[in-house]
Amino acid sequence: MDIDSRAAKLRDRLRGTLVAAAATPMTAAGEVDLDLAGDYLAGLVADGADGLAVLAHTGRGPFLAPEVRAGVIARAVATGVPVIVGVGGSPGTAGPSGSGTAGPSSTAGLSGTAGPSDAAGPFGAAGHAGEAVDRMVAEARVAADLGADAVMVFPTDDPWAAHDAIWRSTGLPMIAFDLYVRPYPLGVLRRLVRHPGVAGLKTALLSDAMGCQEAIAVTREAGRLPITGEDRMFGPSLLWGAEAALVGIAAAAVEVTAEVMTAFAGSDLRGFERASARLDRLAAATFTEPMEGYVQRMLWLAAAEGRIPDSHAHDPYGPDLAEDRALLAAFATGAARMS
Repeated sequence: MDIDSRAAKLRDRLRGTLVAAAATPMTAAGEVDLDLAGDYLAGLVADGADGLAVLAHTGRGPFLAPEVRAGVIARAVATGVPVIVGVGGSPGTAGPSGSGTAGPSSTAGLSGTAGPSDAAGPFGAAGHAGEAVDRMVAEARVAADLGADAVMVFPTDDPWAAHDAIWRSTGLPMIAFDLYVRPYPLGVLRRLVRHPGVAGLKTALLSDAMGCQEAIAVTREAGRLPITGEDRMFGPSLLWGAEAALVGIAAAAVEVTAEVMTAFAGSDLRGFERASARLDRLAAATFTEPMEGYVQRMLWLAAAEGRIPDSHAHDPYGPDLAEDRALLAAFATGAARMS
């Protein structure tokens, strides 16, 4: 199908950009200070992010209560850059190997502070697939009302139905999402990227080089934007044809990722090689087993850079890590953003 003009406009706007898949700073109890989150998001933009993806995999969007989600979206929109909002998902698509992780129960706070929802995900006790689509549509409507530029749709049992329902309800351009915990078959991707409201496809397949190459190819063939989410295959994915980036590794040390994008857009092959090697070293320290621990590691790095305080450098939904967080301090970049 031909791409809708709204999706085409977003596709062209995002081409060549770095979108930071932001974390959501929170306490060990899962409480989110929205003003602090806003400062963190603004800092990512100041240090090189061309856009923000909030409430996605790195941002633990499926776990957060509606009022927290709305507050994060509003603060991202206030930065003035393109904002993509993660919709849908469940503990089953946000946890290790798709198994899910249990988080703390809901604890509403005061003065712009709130805790996570304890509601089950769309494929748990919350109900059947139809209810899951209804939830995605509702989240997309909120994103649209708050001024977001697009939504990124978490993997689901019937991706066409989910994307089509969101599009018909909101008219908001969509980024399809091929995530390593629940990858789509190639035939499903080939059809999905031809939906008129789909502007592009983000691949986040982690170590599946062939799958990444195939997904980029079918996206380009459909005239949509191939977006790399490949933190461990970042440089190669650009060489394979990705035309933008939306990555969790830019949740901190964003300058490291921005440098690769800048070098790739230029003509200095050795500069691209050096920048990619630097990013690969950071990725090897943060995107490693247990893989879902990367969210915690990126929060630790953000704290080491002064972007967030230690009190809000927690991922209560990821695995417990025994490693020494101080080792990440060597990768810290940028000026401190917390007084």
